[in-house]
Amino acid sequence: MMSNMNVWETLSHLANLAVAYVLALPIGWNREHEERSAGIRTFCLVAMAACGFVLIAIGVLGKDSTGQARIIEGLIVGVGFIGGGAILKQGTQAVGTATAASLWATGALGAAVGYGLYDIAVILSVSVYLTFRFLAPIKKAAQEADPEKDRREGS
Repeated sequence: MMSNMNVWETLSHLANLAVAYVLALPIGWNREHEERSAGIRTFCLVAMAACGFVLIAIGVLGKDSTGQARIIEGLIVGVGFIGGGAILKQGTQAVGTATAASLWATGALGAAVGYGLYDIAVILSVSVYLTFRFLAPIKKAAQEADPEKDRREGS
């Protein structure tokens, strides 16, 4: 009986990690397609790692432990640190902030999957992807509407 429970638990963990991976794919694909500093591998790994840390914490501390708050706090800081690496300063402008923010959201996505909050994970995945997909033309139009911007920034 005990070995059957371990098999089911292992399959459950595998399914959660796979869901985190799959939900991060469209975000990572977009960043890869746009040739940003973080791409498909990074986003999938961040989601899986965040999910994995949550699954480990649940296994060690228990799902109802107040220690879960420390796990989430560590994930927020750790993924934020990874995202910080995506931000570069070019002249007077910082670039990569959207990629950094999407890495942060992907960490939250992975954590949500780990806690079984699939609705939140799906909403995060879809909203981040749609933000990149459909707001990029609006961003470009806004930049083109201000021809003085390049001169002010020294580009």
